[in-house]
Amino acid sequence: MTTQNYHQSITADIPPSEAFDKIGRVPEWWGTDFEGQTRQVGDVFTVRFEGGVVFTMEIVEAIPDKKVVWRAIESIQPSLKDVNEWTGTQIVWEISSQGKATQIDMTHVGLVPDMECYDMCKEGWDFLMLTSLLNLITENKGNPVGPDAVNP
Repeated sequence: MTTQNYHQSITADIPPSEAFDKIGRVPEWWGTDFEGQTRQVGDVFTVRFEGGVVFTMEIVEAIPDKKVVWRAIESIQPSLKDVNEWTGTQIVWEISSQGKATQIDMTHVGLVPDMECYDMCKEGWDFLMLTSLLNLITENKGNPVGPDAVNP
């Protein structure tokens, strides 16, 4: 059984504080059908997509300019056999200085190749990290998924 969690990194010439801020601007890079707060421990937010796909996250750890951890407290992916497959997984954001640049490492702990949604979710996270969040960081304009889009 494969247990390697999904992981992706991006690096940009920004300070760690800006990386931390932009990760928290979820509706600007992940999904526009958004409600909630994304800044401190205990905050909860929900992102919805076409087809009844819903992800509700709770901030369980936040170290400004260094680390943020989101825990999926609800996930509904109606196209899957286990519609709640993400529930209980964690998305760990680690921010580190690399000379004058800042590296953002995102690990979706629990999103492993044995999961039914892995390939679809990997494709979505790759786009969100390598295009949308990176564009928000470098050009101040992300590419979030709109309410009429398919699950990222």
